[in-house]
Amino acid sequence: MTSVPEPAAQVSDQKLLRRAFGTFASGVAVATVGGQSPHAMTASSLTSVSLDPPLLLVCVACSAIMHRRISAAGCFGVSVLAAGQEGIARHFADRWRTLGPGQFETVDCLPGRLTGVPLISGALAAFECELWRSYEGGDHTIFIGKLLTLDWTPDDNALLFFRGEFGRFTLDRSEVTV
Repeated sequence: MTSVPEPAAQVSDQKLLRRAFGTFASGVAVATVGGQSPHAMTASSLTSVSLDPPLLLVCVACSAIMHRRISAAGCFGVSVLAAGQEGIARHFADRWRTLGPGQFETVDCLPGRLTGVPLISGALAAFECELWRSYEGGDHTIFIGKLLTLDWTPDDNALLFFRGEFGRFTLDRSEVTV
């Protein structure tokens, strides 16, 4: 018979915790900053916060390069990836990729209209944000951005992340009933 760890031991086991958190399927986005030291990172912790004012949040590890870059830049971009963009998600999640402008050489990007932050071409949605607030959240910081611009494609399918794997959400409109 297998013994189940006490609740306190379960929540302090980071491997178990990561697997449990991974049961919440999420979309996949790439957060970006521009300027002299452009940078990007794959993020699955993106959430809409408010419609008035229009706000979204992204959570970034305090040890991540992006953490320092968002704080210094004061603005950032977010591109919500489409189903066919898994390679882009993997590229910006790779800790060993080229940094600086070189990390964008193999990815088709467009500069944001107001801030110039790199936005991923072909994304389901792309947002330019000014940093509105930030909050400590354990080993991450919760960055809240106030939307400056948005572009979106209503008719594509989404890239998802579930249990440590990428997947696709496909909406067959012929089977949707309202």
